[in-house]
Formats: sequence, C-alpha cells, structure tokens
Amino acid sequence: MKRIGLCIIALASIISSSCSNKDESLQLLSPDENIALSFFLTENGRPGYMVQHKSTTVIDTSFLGFNLKGTESLVLDLKILSTERATVNETWQMPWGEQVDVKNHYNQLVVHLEEQTPNRRRLDIHFRVFDDGLGFRYHFPEQDQMKEVIVLDEYTDFNLTGDHETWWIPGDWDIYEHLYSQTKFTEIDALSKRNHPALAQTSIPENAVNTPVTLRTENGLHLSFHEAALWDYSGMTLKVDKEKLLFQSELVGSKNHDYKVKRTLPFSTPWRTIQIAEKATDLIDSKLIVNLNEPNKIGDVSWFIPMKYTGVWWEMHLGKSSWDYGMTLNDKGEWEDTGKAHGRHGATTENVKRFIDFSAANNIGGVLVEGWNTGWERWIGFEDREGIFDFVTPYPDYDLEELARYAKEKGVEIIMHHETSAATGTYDKQMDAAYTLMQKYGMHTVKSGYVGKIIPKGEYHHGQYMVNHYNRAIVKAADYQVAVNAHEPIKATGIRRTYPNAISREGLRGQEFNAWAPDGGNPPDHLPTVAFTRMLAGPIDYTPGIFNIKLEPYKDKNQVNTTLAQQLALYVVIYSPIQMAADLVEHYENQPGLQFIKDVGVDWKQTKVINGEVGDFVTITREEKNTGNWFLGSITDENPRTFSISLDFLEPNTKYKARIYADAEDAHWNDNPTALKIEELEVDQNGSIDLKLAPGGGVAISFMKSQQ
Repeated sequence: MKRIGLCIIALASIISSSCSNKDESLQLLSPDENIALSFFLTENGRPGYMVQHKSTTVIDTSFLGFNLKGTESLVLDLKILSTERATVNETWQMPWGEQVDVKNHYNQLVVHLEEQTPNRRRLDIHFRVFDDGLGFRYHFPEQDQMKEVIVLDEYTDFNLTGDHETWWIPGDWDIYEHLYSQTKFTEIDALSKRNHPALAQTSIPENAVNTPVTLRTENGLHLSFHEAALWDYSGMTLKVDKEKLLFQSELVGSKNHDYKVKRTLPFSTPWRTIQIAEKATDLIDSKLIVNLNEPNKIGDVSWFIPMKYTGVWWEMHLGKSSWDYGMTLNDKGEWEDTGKAHGRHGATTENVKRFIDFSAANNIGGVLVEGWNTGWERWIGFEDREGIFDFVTPYPDYDLEELARYAKEKGVEIIMHHETSAATGTYDKQMDAAYTLMQKYGMHTVKSGYVGKIIPKGEYHHGQYMVNHYNRAIVKAADYQVAVNAHEPIKATGIRRTYPNAISREGLRGQEFNAWAPDGGNPPDHLPTVAFTRMLAGPIDYTPGIFNIKLEPYKDKNQVNTTLAQQLALYVVIYSPIQMAADLVEHYENQPGLQFIKDVGVDWKQTKVINGEVGDFVTITREEKNTGNWFLGSITDENPRTFSISLDFLEPNTKYKARIYADAEDAHWNDNPTALKIEELEVDQNGSIDLKLAPGGGVAISFMKSQQ
C-alpha cells in the first residue's frame, strides 16, 4: 500500500512525574482547532475527559477505568508520570474502497499513568483528535506488577449534554439484525426488542445499544459512537443511563466464565470513537474509523477484484428452491443419496450455469452458490451441529470441477460459500482444507455465515472468543489469497485497512428480511437510516437489485418496501466492493433497468455525499476508478422529495451522457413500486439535474464520458 506525503512531527512534551494530581488537566486540539479534548485527573486520582466543539461542550465530564478480577479496580489513585505529543499528517491509498486517497491527519496525546498505591500498576491512555472526531484507547504496558489482565467491566463513559435525538438498535450480544428506532435518548428501551419473532438467537441482557449509534443535538450537531481496531477483545455495547444522560461501555460477556476479556500484557484495547459532524453528510465522508487501524499487513491484494455478482441465494429465501438436497445420514455418520431427494435443490450444476451465463453476458464478475455442500439437512434446529458441514464435499447434483472450468471459460468467478452454522470448532479444523480447495479452483472470495447459537455453548457472536475466531479466519484466508465477506459477523471496525481481504460483511437487517420477516420486512426509512449508522462502520453486503418487488408468485404476504428505482440507487448509496444483483435471473429479462446494473462501478476513485438527513434521505455520487465515469444514487423514506443537484463534481471541459433511472410520476413503494422512467441527457459540470423521488423511491444516474 502506497503512502504519500508522510509528515510526522513529534512534539515530545514530558510532564514531570512529580506533578500533583490536583486539578491536573491536559488539552488536545484537532488540526483545525474546532475540537478540543481535555484530559484530567480528579483530586482522588480518577482519570476522565471532556470534549468541546467550537467552544460548546459535547461530551461532559466522563470517567475512565477498569474493574479487574482478582485485584483492585483500576479507577482511582492514579498520577501522571509523563505525556507524549505528536502530530501525524499523511495520505495513504486504499487498494479498493470508497476512494483512493485517504487523508490521515490528527494530533495525539499519550498519557502515562501510575497508581500511587503500593501496587504501582501502570496504564497508558492514547488520544487522537481529528477534524471529524476523536478516538482513544487504553494500553497496558509490560510491567512487573501485572502479567495478565482479566476484565470484569470496562468503565468508559460518554456523558451527553442533552436528551439528543438517537438512532439505535438494541445492544444484542448475538446479532445486529434489528430495525433502527428513532427516539430521544431517554426513550431508549432495548429490552422491549428482546423477543423479536424473527430473531430467535437474540440476547439483550440489559438496556444498551449496539454501535455505531448516531445522535443529533438540539443545535443540529451530529455525533456517532463506535469502536475501531477490534482485536482479541470483546465487542462493546453502550449501556444507557437515562437519568445521567450517560452512555457507558458494556462489553459482551460469556456464560462460560465471569469475565469479559482476558489478556496477557502488553496489549491495547480497541479505540473508542466519537465522530462529530455539523452536517449529517459529514458522518459518511469521515474516514476516522479506518484511520485508527494499522496499515496494510498483507501487501499486494490485486488478486481480489471488486465485482458485481449474482447467485443461488434469493430463490431459497423465496421458497422456490432449498439449500438442502434431501440426503440422509447413515449409521456411520455419513451422508447418503438414497434416491429419494425432494427435487427442490437450488445448487445444481444446471442452475448454476444459468447464473454464470447471465453474469458473463451482463458485466457481472461473480456467482455465489449457497447450498452446494453436504449437511444442510441438519443445520437448523439441531443443538449439536459440529461436523455436519465439511466445506469440501459437494452434493451429487453439483459438479464443482465442471462449474469451476465453465465459469473460468466464461470469465466469471465462483464465490465460495461456507455456512458454519456457528459450529466454530468444525470450521477452525477445516479452514485450511476449505481455503486450499478454493485456491485449487481459482476462487478468491468466500461468503461465510454463522447462523445459530455459537458452539461452544455459552459463547456469543460478539464476545472475545468469537472476535478471535472471525479475525483468525480473515488472517488465515489472506495466506490463501481469499477475501472474506462475513455474515452474522462481528461489527466492522476498520480492520479492512490492516487486512484488505476483509472486504465486506452483513451486520445489519438485510434484504432477506423483506422475503420472510413476519413483521412485513424493512420499512422505507430503513436504508436512509443505515447510511448514517451501520454504514459508518464499513462496507455492507446488502444484496440490492430486486426487480420483482411484490415477490410474486412466491411470497404473497411479503414484498420489498422500496421502488425499483431505489433498488438501482442502492448500488451507489450502500457501499461495498462486492454488489449482488440479487434477484432471480428470469426477473431481469426484458428489464431496461438492468442496464444500470451492467454499467455501475464497484471500485471508486472518489466519493461525494451531496445531501442527506438521518433516516430521511441521502444522495451520494461516486467516480469509478480508471474510467472517469460517475454514478449517482439518491434514496428517500416514505416521504416524496425533490432536489436540484449541481453537477459541479464532474470533470471540467468534459461532456457526459447522463442516463437517469427515476421513479415514474405515479410510482409508490407499495402502490406502484416498479414504475420506472428512463431519460438520457448530455451534461457537463456547469449544469444541474432535478431529482424527483416517490415515496420509498429513488433515482440512479450513470454519467458516462462522451466519446471525444
């Protein structure tokens, strides 16, 4: 990964260790001096901080520390030994992403603390303040006083200054697949979501929220709380104290032990992050989360090519076909074809070739195949799922070698699928064999899944055990030149910078809920909310492109709650380096909107967020890497909207053919969702375009450079 214009200025500033604790405070400013972080120690040696934005307090007096097992809590009687300051101003390049060049400019303060008690335990706190927010983390240095830390609780406070408008999902220890609620901070009630009918594995032990969580103050300032660089630690939820207007870190635990994290020294925790933005759109523009991660550790990743893909997936959610073949398990524990298969299996050689042919003809680079390997007969409803999948043995009607050959001949890559059924021991044992098989057939991308309760029993998807498992899979995959798209994952925390083979993940309530959720699927305000919440964490595999909005004839009680134009706009709005044309291939036949899917890019030189408000609407335009073509997506909630968009983002002195895919005059997400109007114009950067979005609708535009 190339670095450009690196400028690191060390401002070593050592404070004498003989300083008194009383009233000690240190300030750290953002490079533009609009954000000020103040670190302090109270008279009894308790560390804390405050944050101001343009002289207005946004985070009031907030305290820091740990409750540790087998020893005293690390919260009081601390003194400052010394501090270090530095400024970093660099530009690094993404091998793939929303943009090529990423500016990483911050001021840093490291505070070295030591207890005044006989224990003399030491703790460092690292602060980095950017123009768009800040991050801080704890570091336990090597020391004779401690060799190991067992964390019962982490005491990290975020003390709010008002009853802010909040967009949140419950602090679930297993899933992020909840709808967002919009309430005042004091109206957050995560426990009411505990028994959601479509979320069987939900575990919400107390009133807390998952991150990213986005808030808007009465004065219109936007805040988003999250974490960065989650390695060998437990995921963080934020516990809600309504009386004190306080978020406090609540780490995900385990039923197998009474602690949240166990680490040997030295180690650093993940960064605790606060994005601060005067406009909602600035939240999307921010690269704070990736900037707080370490640089690329695996080097060249040109073997992964961002792509669009189709696949054997949606038809199973519709009930047209099944994941399982219909085999039986004999007395030896082996899967047998008894000749009584039900005939509804989706991952057949013939069916997959249809998807390969369609992809090859429509500028789509990959085909995902779910249900190809044995074991699907027992993956749901069985407590003991260890050993049911082996990730190398196909069903009798799936010719893996022939399909790999056929796909290569057509210039299409098969995307491997590994549904682990959350049986982590089985997957750990078979990762090498599974990745070796992929390497043999030239497959560079895998979609992994973790549906169900975690095995070993008592662990949760977002605890330290699983954080290590997910990250281990990514690190090992890199050795085999495999990129990972994880579903039912831990949250994205920017590790795609360090391991660029961590390409995308689910981690939200996805498109499949529209096909089978008993509550009617995702409402029209879902994705305009996701853009300002979940998407701040990183790429999303949302699987857009459903043209058969009413899901006929398969699901008469479900539908996709958007217009067709919005489904096209999602290819630009919801970022991922892999984007699925998720519908059945027959539903794209004779559909003029397919042209946008054929044309739209997936790897971008730059991105500009034109407008947006959380939960209401958003408009984003992106320039495709290497072509200079631009693509625009705009989506709205249940309310119709009109915008006039300046085209000043286009290249000067260049003509473009704009092809506009818009909601027809009578379009409506429920009443007339497929009404699509297509128009072509010649434009340049001096012009503008008026957008008209229907309720639940959108607009997608391709700006293709005219031939000179």
